[in-house]
Amino acid sequence: MTEYFKCVHYKADKEECKMSPATDPGCVCVSEAEEVGDSSTQSDSSEEDDELRWHKMAKGSDVPSEYWHIQKLIKYMKAGNQTATIVSLCCLKDHDLTTEINQTAIRDIGGLEALVNLLETDDIKCKLGSLSVLSEISQNADIRRGITDLGAVPILVIILSDQSRDLQILAAETIANIGKIRKARRAIRKCGGIPKLVDLLDVSNHALTTPFSQLTPQDEEEVRTARAGAKALWSISQSKKNRDTMRKAGCVHLLARLLKSVHGDVVVPVMGTLQQCASENEYQLAVQTEGMVADMVHHLRNDNRELKKLCASAIFKCAQDSVTRDLVRQHGGLDPLVKLAKDISIWDDKPLLAAVTGAIWKCAISPENVHRLDELKTIDTLVSLLSDENGEVLTNAVGGLAECAKFQDNRTEIRTSGGIPRLIMLLNGNNGPMLENVCRVLGECANEADSMDIIQNLDGVRLIWSQLKHPSPAVQASAAWALCPCIRNATDSGEMVRSFVGGLELIVSRLKSTDTNVLASVCAALAKIAQDKESLAVITDHGVVPMLAELVLTDEDILKENLAEAIAYCCSWGVNCHEFGCLGAVTPLVNYMNSKDKSVHRTTAYALHQLSADPHNCITMHQSGVVPFLLKTIGSSDEKLQEASAGCLSNIRKMALATENFNYK
Repeated sequence: MTEYFKCVHYKADKEECKMSPATDPGCVCVSEAEEVGDSSTQSDSSEEDDELRWHKMAKGSDVPSEYWHIQKLIKYMKAGNQTATIVSLCCLKDHDLTTEINQTAIRDIGGLEALVNLLETDDIKCKLGSLSVLSEISQNADIRRGITDLGAVPILVIILSDQSRDLQILAAETIANIGKIRKARRAIRKCGGIPKLVDLLDVSNHALTTPFSQLTPQDEEEVRTARAGAKALWSISQSKKNRDTMRKAGCVHLLARLLKSVHGDVVVPVMGTLQQCASENEYQLAVQTEGMVADMVHHLRNDNRELKKLCASAIFKCAQDSVTRDLVRQHGGLDPLVKLAKDISIWDDKPLLAAVTGAIWKCAISPENVHRLDELKTIDTLVSLLSDENGEVLTNAVGGLAECAKFQDNRTEIRTSGGIPRLIMLLNGNNGPMLENVCRVLGECANEADSMDIIQNLDGVRLIWSQLKHPSPAVQASAAWALCPCIRNATDSGEMVRSFVGGLELIVSRLKSTDTNVLASVCAALAKIAQDKESLAVITDHGVVPMLAELVLTDEDILKENLAEAIAYCCSWGVNCHEFGCLGAVTPLVNYMNSKDKSVHRTTAYALHQLSADPHNCITMHQSGVVPFLLKTIGSSDEKLQEASAGCLSNIRKMALATENFNYK
């Protein structure tokens, strides 16, 4: 701190100031004795009490002298006149206000109240000084809450409309800090601050496209204002209601313009805002229509890691939509993503790596993108990342493999690159999303004989089966779907299934789930299990028939399809066929033939065929009007559907003839 700011009455020859609070309440003199904490020079009893309190605090900790000096400045700022206040603010700015001890010094003596009160003055210098301090100290979480509780948000929102650009910038930067807490975000929206922040983004194209060194002072102010506004919007966009308000205020078009800026410090908060909002469908559509995908891909090649992370994260969220996935490929976005994933130097930057692998995963949902990823040798990179310790990176890398494994060549690539043993090891973890994706990959790989042998030899089927105990319905469903190809392709699958202690009882118990996807996947797995007679006998003893019968009243086609198949295969043991009829499962199954899904028709016809082996079920089917449906499906191009329909009609006809002959006799 320069000596000039010690006191407005300070003499050039360093003579001690003769002023006192009585003669000039604004005097901010700090004598030599005060500098070393000598309480004998205090001018009144209240100051002595404060000094005693400070010293008591210092007894238990090593508090630097700067702490006391800042508190004295706050006292002078509160008690002094306008000039003293401005000088005190200038002195405060000479300190490092980003350190916690200095922030605590301001808060402990009630400096926040004084700084917030200064925002309501008419003096622009006081406002600037107060905002410059608040914008720095509000980086502290406790101070953010304190500022919000003092009612500063409405005042800051008013300042956003001030004619002074400097005030607007500082107010927006302060909002960017305090907007990290929920109460402040809500207050900003309630006070109408979001439209004002959006207005700050409206700058000229010349200012956005011209290097900063070549801008006029007016254009520089515009760029700084846009940067501050973008930071504030990035902060408050954590709230869904705020995101909706921002969109209605017209922020999307302005963000799209700013995304083309040559100023990196503007693009980063803009991209941060976009990736925060990209979870909303309306923003995902806007990313497509405003042509922002091309800019995101362009910025993926930027040297700024933070910007790369934000772009990859935005692509990760937006690539749920097929149009966006195609745009990423068309603009060459897959190449920089894979290049980043292969760059070992960024593997320590887990947020960046997670964003990149997440973008690759979602882009791989499209088959066309998988072909390009195959050309870029992506499988080897994703398999290498299976050794990573970060849960998000693992989830995304495995998700990418799951999408790629839908193609035979990639399943072979995963096996030859040593991916299957690593995937099986991951089944010992407890990360729900990761386990869901691991089951998906192994389920796809189980369709290849060589891969299935490895899975079976490494006890992978048992580990997949154990995921049915996981509390997450998504993991349970993924595990059950994965078991289907495992059971179908395993060597002596019946013996393998029965070797899992409590395994059959566990999977039957999952029919009590309330999740449709879990029920559908478990029914699909039970249909495979029931094809082995001994296993069917076991699950019958566990009560599978009444539990399946309870599910027939469903409106979901995916459940109808797999439930009908499970019922069909369960009919071949004992009196199961008759029991299904007694439990009222036949008539609802007949109604399944009204579905528009041909897969439902196929499995339902097969179930009706098996159920028609019981004469009572034939009567029920005939009374439920099944014959017209079967006469229609018997002409289908699907051979299995034809055969099942013909078989069911044949059984009904045989029963009718037998009844007719009996009555005739």
